[in-house]
Amino acid sequence: MPLHTDVIQHLRAALEATGHAADQPLVPLPDKGLAHDHVRLQGSGWLARIPKQSQLGLAAQDNLDYQRACFERAAASGHTPAIHGVLAPSTHLSRGALLVQDIEGRPARLPDDLPALAAALAALHALPLPEAAARAPLLNAADPLRALVHEIDAQAAHLGAARLPAAVLTVIERERQRLRACLNSPARPARCLIAFDAHPGNFIVQPDGRAVLVDLEKCRYAHPGLDLAHTTLYTSTTWDVDTQAALTLDEVLAFYAAWSQAVGPLAVSEHAWYGTLRRAMWLWSITWCAKWRAVSPASAQAGADGEDWSSERSEAALVAHVRERVDHYLSPGVVDAVLDGFEAFERGLCP
Repeated sequence: MPLHTDVIQHLRAALEATGHAADQPLVPLPDKGLAHDHVRLQGSGWLARIPKQSQLGLAAQDNLDYQRACFERAAASGHTPAIHGVLAPSTHLSRGALLVQDIEGRPARLPDDLPALAAALAALHALPLPEAAARAPLLNAADPLRALVHEIDAQAAHLGAARLPAAVLTVIERERQRLRACLNSPARPARCLIAFDAHPGNFIVQPDGRAVLVDLEKCRYAHPGLDLAHTTLYTSTTWDVDTQAALTLDEVLAFYAAWSQAVGPLAVSEHAWYGTLRRAMWLWSITWCAKWRAVSPASAQAGADGEDWSSERSEAALVAHVRERVDHYLSPGVVDAVLDGFEAFERGLCP
């Protein structure tokens, strides 16, 4: 589904109704994500993020409040866009919109930009952890690892409908059992503010080489190793057409080392968990792929609240790309290669 002219008209009406300058040209950006449309307010320095859905299953206003908190909390890192304002859900825009800084730059080039991506994540992860009472509305589970297992379990409910090869189902179940076994130990790595969606396609590299993480809708207080995995897993580095690259083991290990050096003391508690969290992030990603395959053929929901992965909400070219990537990642050969990569990564971590 293309970004129709009426979306531009509705955005302009929402801008006018809320007193924002609305006389500048509104330029739609290419449809590259399943959760938002993006429209540049030409000449203003701002970008409208118009939700197609809430990936966290939130009501429309709650979704905007959550995303606003993500941008506000991450701002002190110096590696995320500033937030300018919020357009509340209305008759013009049923899910509302966020107005955020329009970052100038280019897509990340892998592996060359990996040190810049590591520095950006380190700046985010090194932010002071707020007192527990001040962390809402962002996710802040008592045990983030256990909460992640529950998320994986919820997505895994779609494995049957996704029609996966038996060999792939066997691998996924074995990895799920391995991760559940980790819950028996009381030990956990440190927690901090993480992006939880730090794949390379969500970064823009500015002319001075600084990397900016531009998609912050799923931030939470959890373990930074999840972000490190999401930035360098094969299912992440080959996801976005503009940043596709298959990293070597040495390149992945160098990225982790660059982050460790940049983030400082936080890295001490993380090293022993790199392998576990890398497998956990892959499990989350691969079960999401199964879920998307199962639910994306459904018709778009009529309401403005909650999660909606219907293919009708995105352009045909984007849907075709996602389908091809999902099929690729769920194929037995790729799954086996990823598992072999985990073994090599964990060996490479040993002194």
